[in-house]
Amino acid sequence: MHNLIFLTDLAGANLDPYVRFNEAQLFHARNPKPGLFIAESPKVIERAIRAGYRPASLLVEEKVLDRDLADLDHEMAINQTKGLGKTPIYVANSKLLRQLSGYNLLRGALSAMYRIERPDLASFLATMPTDHPRIAVLENVVNPANIGAIFRSAAALGIDGVIVTTDSADPLYRRASRVAMGTVFQVPWTYVDAKVWQAKGIGLLHQYGYQTAAMALRHNTVSIDDPQLDKVDKLAIILGSEGPGLREKTIAKSDFTIKIPMATGVDSLNVAAASALAFWELGNQKAK
Repeated sequence: MHNLIFLTDLAGANLDPYVRFNEAQLFHARNPKPGLFIAESPKVIERAIRAGYRPASLLVEEKVLDRDLADLDHEMAINQTKGLGKTPIYVANSKLLRQLSGYNLLRGALSAMYRIERPDLASFLATMPTDHPRIAVLENVVNPANIGAIFRSAAALGIDGVIVTTDSADPLYRRASRVAMGTVFQVPWTYVDAKVWQAKGIGLLHQYGYQTAAMALRHNTVSIDDPQLDKVDKLAIILGSEGPGLREKTIAKSDFTIKIPMATGVDSLNVAAASALAFWELGNQKAK
């Protein structure tokens, strides 16, 4: 039996995650425990459940209620031993939901979900494959849409894990997970404090046997299709901010500086587009 709560307005405090909380408030909603995030659309919610996230509540459009609950119950039963059980399921008609500014409700469902604790950098690296691992590091990538697009490319093109500095946008922001089509729940990832990354991040990657390839325009760059890169046993591909790019210290400490060959008169690509080309050339998918 589902815990269905039919809404006549959006005033209740239990609806704050959907109606009144911004991304930062969601992130800190359960301090000191990890907070909440909003998963948008049944497909994204299903992928989150499959990755071990639990829904705190759902907000479902009335006209698609039966369809969405059947799909989500099935996913919960497979991955978390039981269905939705006592999870509050708020049900609203289309007219009421149109009051939610900025939400893409055309696919029917939203879920406020519990975040999970992320491992520290050393613990994360210890979980990576031992055979030819390829990971990405996102340094100060602040646009959530770019974060989502990078994760989607990472999932598709053989990147084994992603490290995100804390001065980047959060991969679980609603826009990021939507652009990623839920692949933020498919690719292993963790945060690293931006100051820790600058102080010793590359050194720790080196301790775990990784060589680092910074994507930047410099006089000593090598092309992403250079054969020596494929011969590297463990490779970390570092991508930087959309405007200024990687920090000078990051570039200086990296083993390689790599570039994408381009036509005369064009300096660079958007970081999301650049990541797709780099992951295709350097990831593990191409070899399969």
